[in-house]
Amino acid sequence: MGALTGPKQDRSRATRQRLLEAAIACLAEYGWAGSTVSVVAERAGVSRGAAQHHFPTREDLFTAAVEYVAEERSAALRELVVAASPVLGPARRYVVVTELVELYTGPLFRAALQVWVAASHDRSQLRSRVTDLEARVGRETHRMAVELLGADEKVPGVRETVQGLLDMARGLGLATLLTDDRARRRRVVEQWVRILDDALDD
Repeated sequence: MGALTGPKQDRSRATRQRLLEAAIACLAEYGWAGSTVSVVAERAGVSRGAAQHHFPTREDLFTAAVEYVAEERSAALRELVVAASPVLGPARRYVVVTELVELYTGPLFRAALQVWVAASHDRSQLRSRVTDLEARVGRETHRMAVELLGADEKVPGVRETVQGLLDMARGLGLATLLTDDRARRRRVVEQWVRILDDALDD
């Protein structure tokens, strides 16, 4: 009996992972209102009963999805640190700004945004979990941006410039919900690289 514990746990983890990935995909595609447990379970290829075994309530499912989104966004940032390491000079800044914008205009950000909106109308556990996670992810994003850009925050105005970059990236993420204007995004990225060149090379 004990020999089955490992494979059973593996299957359980795999099912849970599929449900979380399906929850994020549904949030990005259908929004909060359209992302019911049944819809997520169908997308994950599991029964509603199996979904409820892992997540007894809708709030349980999407609270876990919030945590998963935060972990995935953090992982994406860590990968960005590695990817940008060999690139030097102005080309590095262009890569960093482009990748940060991509992070905020991709499906993970769209999913996170749907949860934020739901949490803003919610006074229960979902709201507090989202608030805590976003504060943590926000701090980590800022720290990694500083590291990637080689920014010295002791220089007056540098911290605010980095924060402005992240705010801009989020704004482009919001704009992308309505229209995917890649040409405009590219021009904005190029302008922010020039801003960073001026702010960080002084």
